[in-house]
Amino acid sequence: MNPRLLRRPAAVVLPLSTALALTAVVGTADATPTRHHRPDGGARVISTSTLPDIPLATFSNRQLPGTVGDDRGVDLGGIGSDLYPAERHGEYWTVTDRGPNGRITVGQDKRRTFPVPGFNPAIVKIRAVGGRLQVLHSIPLTTSEGAPVTGLPNQPGRDEAPYDHSAAKPLPYHPSGLDTEGLVRDRDGSFWVVDEYGPSLVHVSPRGRVLARHVPEGLRLTGAGYPVVESLPSVLLKRKTNRGFEGLALLPGGGLVLGLQSPLLNPGKEAGEESRTTRLLRFSPRENRVTAEYPYRFDPVGVVEPGQTRTSELKLSALVALGGDRLLVQERTDKSTRLHEVRLRPANDILNSPWQFATSPSLEQPADPVAAGVPVLRKRLVVDLNEVKGVPGKIEGIAVEGSSTLVLLNDNDFGMAEGPEAFDARGRLVDSGVETALVRVRLPRPLR
Repeated sequence: MNPRLLRRPAAVVLPLSTALALTAVVGTADATPTRHHRPDGGARVISTSTLPDIPLATFSNRQLPGTVGDDRGVDLGGIGSDLYPAERHGEYWTVTDRGPNGRITVGQDKRRTFPVPGFNPAIVKIRAVGGRLQVLHSIPLTTSEGAPVTGLPNQPGRDEAPYDHSAAKPLPYHPSGLDTEGLVRDRDGSFWVVDEYGPSLVHVSPRGRVLARHVPEGLRLTGAGYPVVESLPSVLLKRKTNRGFEGLALLPGGGLVLGLQSPLLNPGKEAGEESRTTRLLRFSPRENRVTAEYPYRFDPVGVVEPGQTRTSELKLSALVALGGDRLLVQERTDKSTRLHEVRLRPANDILNSPWQFATSPSLEQPADPVAAGVPVLRKRLVVDLNEVKGVPGKIEGIAVEGSSTLVLLNDNDFGMAEGPEAFDARGRLVDSGVETALVRVRLPRPLR
């Protein structure tokens, strides 16, 4: 089996109740580390569990009846946008992103397609049993009145225009829409998720209703079906399209850390595309405000993914609190992942300093930020997952089990490929074959 492309087994037709219990079984995997020297120092995969096929309409309509009429042959996927330990050992909360989407070039335009526009983002609880993933519970995200938030873009001119699966028919914007990514569960049972559109931080009740959406000052988002609070720094309005908040961690004291997926386009596109400096923000739920901001520096893209030369491929995804001021940070491309440990020191805080704002030079501009006086976070490489056999691509969800086991979950993009070849002439999905897989990796040394 190619570890980067976990292929689907032959389709199994199951009764609805059985399909939703996810009783199909796929064999576990165990990888033996190679003998040569490598940065991971002997990390190895100890189990792999995959998500069997569940029609997306079946899943969606069970949560919110009538939302999806035609799923175009798409199965449930995309639940790997983040991973957070649930109350029982071996169970995890996950979150979908905005749903199946892709891009098709039409003339000079790259159009964003939403083949199942009725899909609604959801929080999903899963459990690995041998080689299978079971869905235990799902919570759709809804407005204050219980209506779907949808995964559609919010604002014309700021977000990509939405189209149907063929990229021929425009779809409406939706001010309540969320492109959900990072997820944590608070002590009171409520959830916090981060979103790429705003970018925003969203507080969600235990039943899925959006209690508040925190957005940058000056966003001026109107018409949403829940409270919108302009409590985040206005410089975040310079986020790169489709690269807003991606990572979220819950600190021991109750504070949150939000991670921007990519450097801001600050002061403009050229600087942002070539920059390797992104930002982590500390947010106090009690005070409803950002209390610190930290500059985080990516490794060169050729280090993260050997052979890759495009700096813009670098992304920050998962954040995991390790205790105290320690944080695990994921640097990745779509093919590679490396994990670093940082400490959130007061000396690295740039909140309300010139580096926070769109100054000249901006935080994103210096080729050598340290020489320019930027207090970037110091980091330590924990593991290079490129060197661990059996780890799939596009890991976005990471948790720590015990002291020395990583739990990884990939985003399979609902089995969609980019471009018009994603669907056949009848408008049915041509599945990529990439499975949603939960992989446990044993590290040679404890993380906490």
